[in-house]
Parts: sequence; structure tokens; C-alpha cells
Amino acid sequence: MTIKKQVYQPSKKTNPFIGLLLFFISIILIVITGSLGFIYGVFYSLFTKGFSGVGAYLLKITISIDQLGNVLMQHLLNSVWIKRNGYKFGNRDETISSALGRNNKLNTLTGFGKFIDKTLNTIERDHSLNSIDYYIEPSEQLIDKLAWIHIVDGKILSTRSKGRKKYYIPGGKRALEETDLQALFREIKEELSVVLDIPSLKFMRVFEAQADSHKPGVFVRMICYYATYQGTLIPDSEIAEVVWLNYKDLEKVSEVDRLIFDYLYKKGELL
Repeated sequence: MTIKKQVYQPSKKTNPFIGLLLFFISIILIVITGSLGFIYGVFYSLFTKGFSGVGAYLLKITISIDQLGNVLMQHLLNSVWIKRNGYKFGNRDETISSALGRNNKLNTLTGFGKFIDKTLNTIERDHSLNSIDYYIEPSEQLIDKLAWIHIVDGKILSTRSKGRKKYYIPGGKRALEETDLQALFREIKEELSVVLDIPSLKFMRVFEAQADSHKPGVFVRMICYYATYQGTLIPDSEIAEVVWLNYKDLEKVSEVDRLIFDYLYKKGELL
């Protein structure tokens, strides 16, 4: 799976009349052009890439239908598949299986939801968990953050903000229209007074967990990067303390940072 290139922005409020009008226009267009476009797409894929091309084309359509279903059936699924504090269906950028997987991780599926999840798992092992899309657009239930992973002698650089007890891996949220690189560069400079070496920036992995200080069902998504830096580490902005932690300090960090600690420990990078 590749990282999507678009800049994430919250949905804008729409005039109900405009929404209704666009809905009917889209229905008319799909009825008139959908069949023609589908037939042309199948034959085009067949003659250019063979049966594998047809399979890839149909898979894209399947994912799009799944995303439509996640929006179309959101209120029904939220009522019968998940508990009140679960991760809500309805993100237009997400499939039903992805939202199901997030509730699997939170253990917020109802009995019916667990039955659906188990049924899908008989078709494909860990289907919902493997379907979680870590690059969907942020929403009220998905907080988008970036983290700088810097390890020295088996210890990871961490920080504590003013008024907080837990330690957090340095980083933060992106501002409007910022890329990963721009956001992480700015956050680290503001928090620790050092400059990341841009050429050394290397994507590590994406982690998700229940967000601290938020109601149940709200995830924080942490997009992690390695990088070297220039300068002297000095706490600035809202940072009260800079520390170096190892695996025994697991209880001192946030839920998502625990996942990162586990991952680094298993890789032998964190002692």
C-alpha cells in the first residue's frame, strides 16, 4: 500500500439543496454512462493487460463500491455492528472492512458485528485487520500525527509536554496543506530547537491506537520517520522535558507509543 499524495483536509459544510441536486445528477450519470464505461473498461483491460488486467480493474470497482457502502449504510452499521463507543462507519475514504477492523482492534463490535467479522475471516484470515487503511482522510475519530524516531544506544528520544505526566515520541500534527516532510521538520524545530536532515528522512511505519485524553473510539494515527539532525536538543515551545527511554519505560508512554516501542523492541533496536 502506498501513501496517498493528496493533502488531507476536513470536509466542508454543504448546502442541503446542493447535496440533493448533485445526488440526482450523479445517479443520472451513472445510469447513462456507467454501463458503457464498465463494458469499455473490461475490454480495454483485457486487450491491454489480459485477464490479470480485468481482475485489477474489477478489484478497483469493488473497493469503490465498498467505500460507497460505508457511507450509504453508515447509520445502519453504526446501530447494529458496533457498540456506542465504537469507531464509526461513514468515512467516505474508507471501506466497510477497514472500519470493521478498527472496531476489532478496539473490541467494540456487537455480537452481530463479531459474527460478520468471523464470517469474513473464514474467507480470508484476519480479513478486517488486514483491510485497515492507514492512509484514509482524517476525521473526528481519526487524528493524523507524525513522529520522529531517533534511537541512540538502544534508547529512544521522547518528550514530556508541560502539564502532562506521560512521555511522547516527538512530532505533532500537520498544518493545512503541509506534507509529511514539512510538518515533521517544523514540529521538531519548534519543540526541540534542532533541524532534521531532509535527505536522511526515511519512512518507518504507521501505527494506530486509542488516542489519549479522547473519548473511546477515537484513534490517533502515527506516521513514523527516521532522520538524523543538526543542532543541540533543547526543549522549546510546550515541551517541559527531553528524556531517553527504553523498553522498561513502556508504562510511561501513550497507547500508540507502546505499539512503537513493541515494534522497535522486537526488531532489536530498542533495549
